[in-house]
Amino acid sequence: MSDSSRDTAEGAGWGSAERGAYRALMPQRSEKLSWLSPRTLWAARNGVLASWFGDPTGRTRSRWVARRTAAGAPADKVIRRDDPDRFSFLVIGDTGEGDDPQYAVVPGLLKEGQDTRFAVLASDVIYPVGSADDYGTKFFRPYRDYPAPVYAIPGNHDWYEDLGGFMRVFCDDAPPLPPEPAPRPLTPAWLRSLLWHRPRPDDGRHLDEAREMRSAPAQQAAQPGPYWAIDAGPVRIIGIDTGLLGTVDAEQGAWLREVSRGPRPKILVTGSPLYVDGEHHPCPVEGGGTVDDLVRDPGHHYVAVIGGDIHNYQRYPVDVDGRTVQYVVAGGGGAFMHATHTIPRVSVAGVDEQDFRCYPLRGDSLAFYSRLYGRRLRLRRFFTLTEAEATAVITERLGIRPARAPGTAARVTRRTRLVAGLLGTGRRPDRGKRFRLPVRKIYTQLFSPSSATYDPPFFKCFLRLDVAPDAVRLRCYAATGNRAQELDPPVEDEVTIPLV
Repeated sequence: MSDSSRDTAEGAGWGSAERGAYRALMPQRSEKLSWLSPRTLWAARNGVLASWFGDPTGRTRSRWVARRTAAGAPADKVIRRDDPDRFSFLVIGDTGEGDDPQYAVVPGLLKEGQDTRFAVLASDVIYPVGSADDYGTKFFRPYRDYPAPVYAIPGNHDWYEDLGGFMRVFCDDAPPLPPEPAPRPLTPAWLRSLLWHRPRPDDGRHLDEAREMRSAPAQQAAQPGPYWAIDAGPVRIIGIDTGLLGTVDAEQGAWLREVSRGPRPKILVTGSPLYVDGEHHPCPVEGGGTVDDLVRDPGHHYVAVIGGDIHNYQRYPVDVDGRTVQYVVAGGGGAFMHATHTIPRVSVAGVDEQDFRCYPLRGDSLAFYSRLYGRRLRLRRFFTLTEAEATAVITERLGIRPARAPGTAARVTRRTRLVAGLLGTGRRPDRGKRFRLPVRKIYTQLFSPSSATYDPPFFKCFLRLDVAPDAVRLRCYAATGNRAQELDPPVEDEVTIPLV
């Protein structure tokens, strides 16, 4: 097995390395998506409108689900497969920007996933707004050689065009929903409808052509709607749709309570992670309660929760009344990297730094962003930190042991401290409380979304879960874009989850 980022800097993808062969999979001209482009921000405005004028996704989702049920989809939304008691599947989160980082994941995914029974896309299948015509280069082409079915749950970006593209691709629901009656003038709903982004009338004109890239019978998947359950071998995998604002509507909540009942071990896949960046986000359910309340109920027997939306890997083993539930963030499937160096020293729900895992390592994240902004600001000599310098300053600021010992001794200087502070590096909970949170919030919400890059290492990842009657083995594989990690994808984290 090759070195991981926890072993060596070379295992993380640093140093002079040969670029991988993933570019041969890409179209000759690929989109360069900028999250600071006014055009992109305007197209993706529906999330802001929903937070200002009310979120319509629950009602829209209910209309999609009703139409699927009328068309013959199972009313309980359970996909019953014939998988054996021992099988494997993949989870990939936040994939579809259609650029180098997404395609860099594919060679390792095909290598490690060649014997898996299916894959699950967890959140944000297509950026920026889920358009049907973007599926060609951002779904069908990159995964055309994956031989098994792919199921998906939508993220907020898939909802920016009212889920039309997602439903056409994954649910075979071609016609758009008929328009609803116009809201009363001068109401919040009326203002929202005036500004709401909708798909082009001809969106999807290339979809039939794109489908040919994944047209083999063994690749086909039929899912009953944007949320579903899969009975596979000894486990039930439940996928929920958290819409634009990371919530669950009342109708979906009632269904989730029903399919969660019983002793069969369950894995939840959600568009919004429940533990992330050292914080607990239980995910409210309309009408009362939270998704995490259902996960924690011992009668439901959840063993893991896997969420997308945040573009990195994190794992929190949380003790719930004497049993451990693994809460995982798995959004590193292709979109720009969300920083991990902004995560403060972890102390949440009994999980501390000794138990917490993340990828990329905080030091690698800080070195990555220092190089990126050093180039953009034309301040390379000042801004760029080596991976050893970044690891050293992370160790000092958080008061933790380095996850990877620096290859050479690195001294923490005023410059490294200043760069770390400017880039939003987290701190110990007992330090900098007055200033740490605002700086981190400004950094993660304003600067991070513009941080696409086209040079390795990319620090992408995917999950492989090996299911047996008594346990599930979860492994996080890295994809850096370098040839070494492409040929032999390193395992960045591994945990065995008991089922009995």
